[in-house]
Amino acid sequence: MSKSVREKLIQALAAGQFVSGQDIADELSVSRAAVANQVKVLQEMGLDIFRVRGKGYQLATPLVLLDKTSICHALEALSVTNHVEVHTLIDSTNDYLLRKLPNQVEPGQVCIAEYQSQGRGRRGRQWISPFGSHLYLSYYHYLADGMSSAMGLSLLTALAISDAIKALYEVQVQLKWPNDVYLDGVKLAGILIDLEGQATGACHSVIGIGLNLCMPEQAGHEISQPWTDLQRHLSHSSEIQIDRNQLAVAIIIALNRRLAQQERLGTESMLSDWFEQDLFLNQNVKIMTGDNVQHGMCRGVNAQGALLFEQHGQVKPVYGGEVSLRADDVDN
Repeated sequence: MSKSVREKLIQALAAGQFVSGQDIADELSVSRAAVANQVKVLQEMGLDIFRVRGKGYQLATPLVLLDKTSICHALEALSVTNHVEVHTLIDSTNDYLLRKLPNQVEPGQVCIAEYQSQGRGRRGRQWISPFGSHLYLSYYHYLADGMSSAMGLSLLTALAISDAIKALYEVQVQLKWPNDVYLDGVKLAGILIDLEGQATGACHSVIGIGLNLCMPEQAGHEISQPWTDLQRHLSHSSEIQIDRNQLAVAIIIALNRRLAQQERLGTESMLSDWFEQDLFLNQNVKIMTGDNVQHGMCRGVNAQGALLFEQHGQVKPVYGGEVSLRADDVDN
């Protein structure tokens, strides 16, 4: 019942008008106190809600919610057939699709959410997911040739995000191996690839994307690393407001295209695109695995999705997993 109260409040508040807590309580046959409690939960999720005695609750600014109908109509107009689900509240978009394996999901199926209570980043880290502020999108991709064919998924996904942002906003991002998108040298988006299956048999993959669009101040304080969001890079030059429905469509289309390109021509066909946007190409870097730190030079990536790491004049491939890549000001 608490989830239904929250969802009802969200729908009612989105337009930016005052909403009577008593009216919501009466409609759902719950107590007035139950409604007040769920308002507090929504505030903790990142919604800026205030109360005026005698008027009710109101959002500080109106909220344009994700709209499945709008997304699906836009895709259909382009003859794109991805099955799309839109959720108001979810634990994790990746976990949702993983739970539907193997028989309740179809290739290209997409899950998008307004809020994730258990959003995941790489290496088990929490992905801060304030309500209605960013884009949390997961995409199911079937790997008929097994896990070996998953090589390069992070690279092509980063390129797809770049394709969509460039097409809509004429903003050029940078790509950071193995799974990040940066803007002006600061993290804008993260990618999480989940795999399920056998190394030698058919395999399932879920491609997760978390893209910062308009970070609430409170949520920003909870993030331990430098970050940016897309809106601040648009507002200084124009009055463009990000349409999350439009952006979701653009990312789905870009992912479809990049996955088709990989299947047809291989990941190597995208390497030149990656090199043009590689954040650390030909720069001093350090790679960290646990307490082990190695210093060297980034020479880009290869067709298997590995970092090309030069050390003492020799270039070797470094694969993902628990490896982190950072800039390094040490002379090598």
